[in-house]
Amino acid sequence: MEQLQINDSILVRNYIDGDEKALEILINRHNQRITSFIYSKVLDRDVAEDIFQDTFIKVIKTLKKGRYSEEGKFLPWVMRIAHNLVIDHFRKNKRMPKFEGSDDFNIFSVIHDEKLNAEKQIIKDQIESDLTLLIDELPDDQREVLIMRIYKDMSFKEISENTNVSINTALGRMRYALINLRKIVERKNIVLTN
Repeated sequence: MEQLQINDSILVRNYIDGDEKALEILINRHNQRITSFIYSKVLDRDVAEDIFQDTFIKVIKTLKKGRYSEEGKFLPWVMRIAHNLVIDHFRKNKRMPKFEGSDDFNIFSVIHDEKLNAEKQIIKDQIESDLTLLIDELPDDQREVLIMRIYKDMSFKEISENTNVSINTALGRMRYALINLRKIVERKNIVLTN
């Protein structure tokens, strides 16, 4: 029982030093939280189990190579690995929006007016974190429409009413906002969504 009280960072150090049991304690300690987190995103027990396994394969590889340096922050580090693997899962299944292609709204095609499900939410979270810094560079009218659409989840009808322009103008501004974002992304060589 006493072993359970050992600090994560000590267990990590012990594992790196060759104590296989230390990893088992770490996995058992955080199993529930990590599995719940993954499941909340993919909503499929088998997929969640696979991603959980992959997460710890990656954890083990990183620890074995001596590349772990987040002293005392083991759980957040593992959660980040799990989060990236969830995104990889969506991307492999072609359900991740692509920041390329035609000039339509393909980037945000997964974001609809209805309540977002978990899969759309993780994509939306990822896009938001990547785009926040870029949006500031847009002209005011385009930025306004984009923020209403993406962050406030407003329909184009609501946007047109709020900005006193026609729905077509609102759509046009959104389209130009996306074209301009794409140019900014290319200029800065940014890879969105990971």
